Amino acid sequence: MTTIPVRPGIAERLSRMIQLPTVSAELEERGNGPFEDFVALIAELYPLTHEHLAFERHTEFGLLFHWKGPTVAPDGPLVLMAHYDVVPVDESDDWTHPPFAGVVADGWVYGRGALDDKGPLIVVLEAVENLLAAGFMPARDVYLSFGGNEESYGKAAIEIARVLKERGIVPWLVLDEGGAVVDAPLSFVQGRAAMIGVGEKGVLTLRLSTRGEGGHASAPPALTAVRRIARAVDRLGPATFRARTPKTISRMLAQFSEQATGPSRPLLKVLAAVPPLTARVFAALGGEPAAMVRTTVAATMQSGGTAANVIPSQASATVNLRIALGESVDSAVKRVRRRINDPVVSVEVLEGSEPSPESETDNAQFALLARALDDAFPGVRPVPYVMMAATDSRHFHRYSPAVYRFAPLEMSNAQRASIHGVDESVEIAALERGERFHRALLEHLD
Repeated sequence: MTTIPVRPGIAERLSRMIQLPTVSAELEERGNGPFEDFVALIAELYPLTHEHLAFERHTEFGLLFHWKGPTVAPDGPLVLMAHYDVVPVDESDDWTHPPFAGVVADGWVYGRGALDDKGPLIVVLEAVENLLAAGFMPARDVYLSFGGNEESYGKAAIEIARVLKERGIVPWLVLDEGGAVVDAPLSFVQGRAAMIGVGEKGVLTLRLSTRGEGGHASAPPALTAVRRIARAVDRLGPATFRARTPKTISRMLAQFSEQATGPSRPLLKVLAAVPPLTARVFAALGGEPAAMVRTTVAATMQSGGTAANVIPSQASATVNLRIALGESVDSAVKRVRRRINDPVVSVEVLEGSEPSPESETDNAQFALLARALDDAFPGVRPVPYVMMAATDSRHFHRYSPAVYRFAPLEMSNAQRASIHGVDESVEIAALERGERFHRALLEHLD
């Protein structure tokens, strides 16, 4: 990789981004001001990017930059994605530093968005700005796609993906948030790995609702509306959907087995070779391993009733499903209805997004990610996995064959737990290595 000057001050620039409370779920309360301030801030902090790259806005919250290469590659451009909105903060949570203060202390940057997703966003902009300062031009066109409502399932990324497709632009490689450089990626796997999401589960939100006989709580009927909904939710347990092992998980285990030592090595080899066994083992482990091999169902909201001594005539519950690769929104809804097995309970689809395809790992795109990793994180190998949360990249994966989900930052288990939680923070040294990753990615495009 070419040695070029790197601007100091990345921590301070991220701090200023964090200080803008771009909480998309609180848009009505906060207004558009923080989002517009963010757009103005990156124009101030990255003048070369704004001078040399074409800039478009799509919807109120979609930012699209176009960095032209010397020629138009017939197999498409590189698209680097991130989002600048963040999730709300529970005011009752005890943060070490105020979540929107952007405190820089002891080699770390603290605040909401440090990891999700302003940290991954800033390392993209830093790499582009540094390369532009050195007079660099990428070997193929590069697009930077930043969304301001990813956390609220907004339309910014949907519109950007639609516009590029309408223009006949099919990306050669799309890279969005997702995995990270982690230690002990599974409880029985030791060592560091760069976990790269090659596919992601679908999202389905359902409302279960019913009506029943209301009245005074002193003389309840045998089956109230509340009890009927509670029974329906109870029937949607962990075993609602059959466990199955996606090809990606077998590839992940095979790769882990190559770097494993001791008794875990033969175990990983067996699991990689026998997908049905993997499905049973992972399902029995529960938690994250179980979520890798089956569609999950979680009841997230319930409603019904107006007083403590009144039996409500109606009740409802909201359930959120993450649909496993190989299944669909339609098949998941049918399965839920069969499991509930109650014609009086209606099942309404509030939002549905199909699971993505699985991108390959034996192609030039994945090899490019591996090469950039070797420059920024020597000795850390890329490992494919299935992304369980939803990202904006799923809108590109409907028509682009090579979509990957990886934030080039080192994250401990505690840091990963702080995403959407308390004390979100990123190490400054990790930001610097993340910038190096994206700089290498751009330099090796040829």
